[in-house]
Amino acid sequence: MKALLIVDVQNDFCPGGALAVPEGDKVVPVINRIMDLFPLVIASKDWHPKDTVHFKKWPSHCVQDTPGADFHPLLNASNLKKIFLKGTKNKDDGYSAFEATSADLAGFLKKEKVDELYIAGLATDYCVKATALDADKAGFETFVVEDAVAAVNVKPGDGEKALKAMARAGVTLINSAEISKE
Repeated sequence: MKALLIVDVQNDFCPGGALAVPEGDKVVPVINRIMDLFPLVIASKDWHPKDTVHFKKWPSHCVQDTPGADFHPLLNASNLKKIFLKGTKNKDDGYSAFEATSADLAGFLKKEKVDELYIAGLATDYCVKATALDADKAGFETFVVEDAVAAVNVKPGDGEKALKAMARAGVTLINSAEISKE
């Protein structure tokens, strides 16, 4: 079975948010359009405590129970079977959805008999990359939907470098138009 994992499409990562990904909101219509192609749709959320050490590296963002941690308002979150919270502890960066502390993502996917995992969301060069590499290591055939991800690009080109690193590791880069319902 195949599944779609939506990584961190949260208010703080979209324009106007505390750690906005340039044009991060552009992934939302693509994600909404492809959701129906998957029998299983899940998501991750950054869910940081307000005093996490993670904020020594990054501006405060996606703080637990704040509007910034909510999904983007146009994301069709009603289709989500499960949400995996990450970065929930004071000393937890939680880049990869496989580091979720609310539930075991790999175990959940195996229980659901998922063998193909498609990843979309934010940000290409951090949480998407970490999640895709961990999915590949966990034995899932892993795809990153290129037109459904956006990069922070702390340094120009970081997003492109991340895509190349994922491809070198065995992750398949795919366009949303190439995904079939089968």
